[in-house]
Amino acid sequence: MKFLNIVLLLICCPILVPAQSDNRISATWYVEKYDINATLPTAEIDRNLSVRATLQLRNVTSRPASSLTLRISPNASVSTIRINDAVTEFAKSEEKIGTASLQRVATRLPSVAAGATITAVVEYKLSVPDNTGFSSLTPISSQFLPLSFWYPTPNSWYFARGADHAPTRVQVAAPVGLTIVAAGTETAGSFDNKLNGQPFFFAGQWDRIESSGVTVFVPKGPGAEAQSRAADLASIAVEARSFTAELLGSPPSAPIRIIGVRRGAGYAGGGTISVDEGVFRRGKVDSLTAMTIAESVVKTWIGDSVAISDDGSGVLREGLSRYLATQFIESKYGRDIADIERMRQRNAYAAVSRRDAPLNTVAPLDDYYFAAVANKGAMFWRLLERRTGRTEFYTSIRSKMNGGRMTLADIRTAFLSQKEFVDGMLDQITETNLQAGLPLMVGGEAKVALRNTGAFDVTVNVVATMANGEKMSAPASIKARSFGEIVFRTSSKITRVEIDPEKLYPQVDYSDDVAPRETTDSDLLLAVKRDFDRQAFPSAEKTAVNVLRDFPRFDDVRLLLARSLLAQNKITEAEAQFKAVLDEKLPTSRNIAWANVGLADIASRTGRSADSIRFAEAAVRADAEYGASLAARAIRNKTSASAAVDEAIKAYFMQFDRAAISNRKADFDQLIVPGDINRFISGISGQATEWKTQPLQVDILDANSVLVEANISARLLTREPESGTAVYRLTRIGGNWRLSGVEIFEVR
Repeated sequence: MKFLNIVLLLICCPILVPAQSDNRISATWYVEKYDINATLPTAEIDRNLSVRATLQLRNVTSRPASSLTLRISPNASVSTIRINDAVTEFAKSEEKIGTASLQRVATRLPSVAAGATITAVVEYKLSVPDNTGFSSLTPISSQFLPLSFWYPTPNSWYFARGADHAPTRVQVAAPVGLTIVAAGTETAGSFDNKLNGQPFFFAGQWDRIESSGVTVFVPKGPGAEAQSRAADLASIAVEARSFTAELLGSPPSAPIRIIGVRRGAGYAGGGTISVDEGVFRRGKVDSLTAMTIAESVVKTWIGDSVAISDDGSGVLREGLSRYLATQFIESKYGRDIADIERMRQRNAYAAVSRRDAPLNTVAPLDDYYFAAVANKGAMFWRLLERRTGRTEFYTSIRSKMNGGRMTLADIRTAFLSQKEFVDGMLDQITETNLQAGLPLMVGGEAKVALRNTGAFDVTVNVVATMANGEKMSAPASIKARSFGEIVFRTSSKITRVEIDPEKLYPQVDYSDDVAPRETTDSDLLLAVKRDFDRQAFPSAEKTAVNVLRDFPRFDDVRLLLARSLLAQNKITEAEAQFKAVLDEKLPTSRNIAWANVGLADIASRTGRSADSIRFAEAAVRADAEYGASLAARAIRNKTSASAAVDEAIKAYFMQFDRAAISNRKADFDQLIVPGDINRFISGISGQATEWKTQPLQVDILDANSVLVEANISARLLTREPESGTAVYRLTRIGGNWRLSGVEIFEVR
């Protein structure tokens, strides 16, 4: 009873102590190393990952510690905890994290002196009811990423002053045929990552391609296009590492691996980077994938090699990494391409700018956390480099990295000459709104009123555009919360004025940077899309042309221009714009897909059936967006008859149809990939009185995966008969097809 009372006290009072600098909590325990041994189940019906996690922990307070609380997924069933080889009792409780929750496991310890270390060993099973991007268990692929909370750790992943990061060793026992990939150097199936990271791993079936010293794991059976994309991705990683080394010093000793995954694309740690497997089926690398690789490489310095912690850690880990990655994009693809990436970052931040917290205090629990720390953070670093100069900027950052740990407080001391600006950007919410007034002609001069609503002074360029298209530019300084003025010495008529054309400063509204005002939207893409969505295609065309005048490489807007032209039956102009999107150096995957859809539609209208099918299939294989895939399939079906379908696939759907009306969910067990489509099957089983599948088209994704387009005729209890199109994803397991996804379901 005494033990239980003590444990209840621990649960009610987290083992965190007041920080000396303020009243916010700080950590008691830091992880010095994670050593994880995991075992994947061999039986399909077993949905549990067995784990033995060993944590080396240090008491980082100035007083003895006599308790330990670990956080882990609520789906973990902890069986044993050992502290320094001694089995200890523990108690479990729930810890609410916003709308989610963690499991808290608390135990008492013999007194541990300040600065001393202990070893905690936790044995448990982790249940995975449904496969997600964070955690999944299937016979041919599995993955466990940090935000599945699959390993125990003392400080929450949402801890305001930074989650736990430490060197990791991960070893996974897997069924025959699966390859394990994690961070670090691989020795006899064990991955030893000496950089600071969080434990994770992927298991799957890939072909391995070595390119430029980078290992790329591509889906089985890659064709020439997949091999070409693998080489492109490897090249981006190598060039990003060389670029960053010139700025931050010698690269960390970490092998770079790039993995094509169906779920969880974008996660990276210790030089191991996951990307959407669809990139290997597209005609070129998309912008998101390029930025993901570049940021992930930069983070091997910022956060991996040099530990990042304390308040505002996201400004360093996410913001500085994004800034440097965008600088790399500029060096490789050109400033105009980088400016489009900066615009996307700015738009992402503008969406939350009126409700965010100061960068120094925003926490991972806030739904705007990544939009703020990554995007506003990148703008902060860009401005800081401009103010200090390139040499001083990188010299100061490298000096703070030398100790192996860096905080935002270190940055403040490194840039004391910029204290007012740094404090304003980090400690205050965004209040800045830069405004330009209409020009007033007086004699041979044009006077333009300016305004700065922000808390610190700004120096920006102001650009005036004449009626003949010529431009004049001049710098202007505007005091905090004050007005200013700039004078252009010209007698020519000024038709447009813009303040801060580079959009250096975070603002609550960008639309009034221009006079006369052209839109009320800070996001120029939204201004075009609003007209497009209400089918005001001439207006959408006009707005898109205006945007492209200033941002000719903005492929999102160019795509909407092309679609608006096509909707007005301006075939030749639309075709040129769709081709321009595909010719861009770094378009988005969505735009690649929709441009192919547009070209397929044009080819169909002009009687070029073979071209129409080719473009439609390129859009389908891009697998980038629901709407684009659906539209591409409709065009293909209109242009050509159904293709021959393999007999094994026909036989599979005959079994599926019988199972659907059997009223026995168990009949589906051998027809689906465990954990993949539980909700879909639950909606059919016991509900369907009629179900008929007619396969029409089969698109091969890789050696083990296909997409099957089918006509569905169905009737559920208490419902009228329904019919329509579905696209199923089938995966080959043990020589048999299994349903692993419902990509499109337009059955009404």
